[in-house]
Amino acid sequence: MDRFDLLKSAYSQALSIVNGPGFQVHNLHLQDDKLFLKASAGSDQLKNAVWDALKTVNPSVDDVTCDIDVNPALAPKEAAYEVHSGDSLSKIAKRFYGDANAYLRIFEANRDQLSDPDKIQVGQTLRIPLD
Repeated sequence: MDRFDLLKSAYSQALSIVNGPGFQVHNLHLQDDKLFLKASAGSDQLKNAVWDALKTVNPSVDDVTCDIDVNPALAPKEAAYEVHSGDSLSKIAKRFYGDANAYLRIFEANRDQLSDPDKIQVGQTLRIPLD
């Protein structure tokens, strides 16, 4: 596996956010031995969610060059999020809203597939309300 594929795999959680609603990816490649990402996000919340996901892999984010601007025209009413190992609704709420206590917003939006906010499954796709 080459360096580009290794970095894409390591940062798959952040890239899954960027490839979802509310984003436009302009460029993704290897530059100076780093993963280079240029994109536009529909809101600061979405932009911050990507940065938070990047930092979970490498807190210094020294193997990524990331340039994300905010373009409100891209803002969706909700995002889709694939649950990864170690996720909880609180962690996801912190990532998207900046407040772990906002987990009930996500729980209520996913009542059709969740009966308990403490029981989410790896690989499950959750709706994240953004308005």
